[in-house]
Amino acid sequence: MGAAVLGQAIPGFWLGLMLIYFFSVRLHWLPTGGMDGPANFVMPCVVLASFYAARIARLTRSSVLDTLNEEFVLTARAKGQTERGVLYGHVFRNAMLIVISGFPAAFIGVLFTSSLLIEVIFSLDGLGLLGFEATINRDYPVILGSLFIFSLLG
Repeated sequence: MGAAVLGQAIPGFWLGLMLIYFFSVRLHWLPTGGMDGPANFVMPCVVLASFYAARIARLTRSSVLDTLNEEFVLTARAKGQTERGVLYGHVFRNAMLIVISGFPAAFIGVLFTSSLLIEVIFSLDGLGLLGFEATINRDYPVILGSLFIFSLLG
């Protein structure tokens, strides 16, 4: 849980800068930015995924802990099911309902704002930067189109 709390607490721009410093400047393993090949997308993907993975981990943990206190879990144990069968067959299946139903609505706004920062830090030309420039230029069709695509992806 410490990694999940840390992953949600660290700002994406700071994590991106630290990844660039360690993996590009110090170790010379990955390129600092651009769109030349698959290696250029490793660090931006890690930065974007770290926040979402941490949020999902915390949401899943709280949902599982709530589900463990339900009566059907006690009944499944009383019927003689193994602990693994209770966890996977009953607890995890019911806990995932909350995680899956609450996932898309909670992340659309965060995806739009964080992708803009990641695109600027890693010198990528993407949908976040396009939406930002369209907002500055008051290009309403492009703004609506980029928000529509983000909502479809989210």
